[in-house]
Amino acid sequence: MQALAWIFRIAIVLVLIWFAVKNSQVVTLHGLPEQSWQAPLVFVVLVAFVAGVVIGLLAWLPTVVRQRREVGKLRKAA
Repeated sequence: MQALAWIFRIAIVLVLIWFAVKNSQVVTLHGLPEQSWQAPLVFVVLVAFVAGVVIGLLAWLPTVVRQRREVGKLRKAA
């Protein structure tokens, strides 16, 4: 079972490397007026993905804290 997990991990890494190689062209990002940045497309996609993960985790955090408090109260009551 552990060998299957390693094969899966290696496959994911290979797909990510392939994606990075295929999307290495430079793109221009336009921000505020008179501002523009140039970066590789794979970097822009990676930053957007990480930002999405962070925002999702921050949105999920209050629920986790509330549930942990409730579990603590229920354990004290039991």
